[in-house]
Amino acid sequence: MRLLVTGAGGMLAHDVMRAGERAGHEMAGLTRAELDLTDAAAVAAAIASTRPDGAINCAAWTDVDGAESHREQAHAVNADGAGNLARAAAEAGVELVHVSTDYVFDGHANLDGDGRPRPYLERDPTGPRSIYGQTKLAGERQVLQASPRHAVVRSSWLFGVDGPNFVETMLRLAGERERVQVVTDQIGCPSWTGHLAPALIGVLDRGVSGLAHLAGGGEVSWNGFAQEIFRQADLACQVEPAGTAEMGRPAPRPAFSALASERDDVLPMPPWQDGLGGYLAARAARAGSLG
Repeated sequence: MRLLVTGAGGMLAHDVMRAGERAGHEMAGLTRAELDLTDAAAVAAAIASTRPDGAINCAAWTDVDGAESHREQAHAVNADGAGNLARAAAEAGVELVHVSTDYVFDGHANLDGDGRPRPYLERDPTGPRSIYGQTKLAGERQVLQASPRHAVVRSSWLFGVDGPNFVETMLRLAGERERVQVVTDQIGCPSWTGHLAPALIGVLDRGVSGLAHLAGGGEVSWNGFAQEIFRQADLACQVEPAGTAEMGRPAPRPAFSALASERDDVLPMPPWQDGLGGYLAARAARAGSLG
């Protein structure tokens, strides 16, 4: 297939382009500078000129805290921009996979029969607490309203070699100090873009539509994630506990936003620990090739 990837300059899109090429697809990537999703006419023209068989939307306003003070800009990209692409794709008969987020949930843990928190499933009600989450949810709705053939894939806590991310931040801090403070009261699913990207290609290949959850298997706090980063990287940096309230961030974060899928047509991603190992290996390989 010929696949169009929007937001091609971003971290996830780089891995999607590579995964698509490995799968034998012809990939056409458009960066934000090359395609402004908020321009409906430009989006329609891009679909007409590239003539893709499928599309994956990796373009998004991802500044969670910045969205609190730039609601209109975030909504223009995450909601209306996604809608522009979804409608243009639908009119051209092109299936779209749109990437969304765990931040569409309120973070109040669902409880299973034993009173333990369970991951959010596709059928669970949403309730975003942040402007970012609200704009992403609005985008989901526009995408799904545009065509029953479109898919919305929610993922979480992304990290990859082609963009700033939590793992890279922790590795940098470990080289600067002996201990770091990381929150213990936010729990989710770290997801390596090297695993998520081929999973997104698979969603298109299999014609999956509607809502789907794809994230690293298992769940952990940011604090526990940091500890595993240092363990796998063999770094002697102590991880101290902290609370979200101490961080003073403008946007509220979900306290519990682990994701799982109840769909039998969605292949689960590997455990998040495997994703971390893959990231560290890819990072080392890239450093070796540059050196």
